[in-house]
Amino acid sequence: MLRFLLLVAMVAGLASAEPVRIIFDTDVGNDIDDAIALAVLHAFEARGEAKILAVTITKDNRWSPPFVDLVNTFFGRPDIPIGIVKDGKRRNDGRYTKTVVEEKGPAGEPLYPRRLGPDSPVPDAVVLLRRTLAAQNEDAVVIVQTGVSTNLARLLDSGPDDSSPLSGRELVARKVRLLVTMAGWFPEGYRESNIINDIPAASKVFKDWPRTVVTSGWEVGGTIHYSGWWLARDFGYTPHHPIADAYRAFRTMPYDEPLFDPTAVLYAVRPEAGYFSLSPGGRILVDDEGHARLVPSSSGQQHYMIVDDIQRARVLEALTLLMSQPPPNLIRARP
Repeated sequence: MLRFLLLVAMVAGLASAEPVRIIFDTDVGNDIDDAIALAVLHAFEARGEAKILAVTITKDNRWSPPFVDLVNTFFGRPDIPIGIVKDGKRRNDGRYTKTVVEEKGPAGEPLYPRRLGPDSPVPDAVVLLRRTLAAQNEDAVVIVQTGVSTNLARLLDSGPDDSSPLSGRELVARKVRLLVTMAGWFPEGYRESNIINDIPAASKVFKDWPRTVVTSGWEVGGTIHYSGWWLARDFGYTPHHPIADAYRAFRTMPYDEPLFDPTAVLYAVRPEAGYFSLSPGGRILVDDEGHARLVPSSSGQQHYMIVDDIQRARVLEALTLLMSQPPPNLIRARP
């Protein structure tokens, strides 16, 4: 009986907890794990654990916003604001966003409803970041960055505007309690894609970010793989699912996908769940060639994530369930 009462109290506590207010900054369209990470965020919102405030895109490509829009719409949240980098570093079409956006239904209509098309106007990411932060309470926001640091570096450099009289750095210091990134490779300091594709921006963010930073390095997600053999099992509850379609379009099936970006989302929403350990605090320094290393410091607010074999098994189980969780409308439609 005592055990049962403790479980009831724990569930009640989770239900009453304030959802983590998330801005998702992503280069969706480069790798499929960004799309998986967005699906995980939607699952967390359906569970009352997170609230997606905005999605800002660091891939300067016309197919990324409509893809994000159709995923948001599929999960029942078509009004989530979307912004995109202007004059960004990564511009190619990628392997799946255009394919999924252009999929057609039986009457020639878009298979996945959406508000945005490839030529629709989309706000500048920094403008949306400032507007979103200005509207939130102090220490209320967690930013998850799963791509290059272009948007966040520009946010730090931004000046007062119609949304706020504060500089970008002041806005971050006041409104953002945690930044979780997927970047780097620790402790070895090997070069990693999200850093080397905009080294000055990554260097600036790690150097100048005024609040706590936790990063998931390559060595974390690179050892946690989702298997394409599981798609039919996990997404078979509906004949069409944008994440499953994107997965199939990204590479020749079947293949295993490292879950780099979803690990950052998992930590951002459930930092106390024991999925990961953290390095000692310090400051992450990025050199001119893109090597990132943590310099330990007793007052340091930056950490990299660490995962052991037991944690890997737990993380894979959690992410597999979250990424394939049915959207609320499909759950309600079941008899």
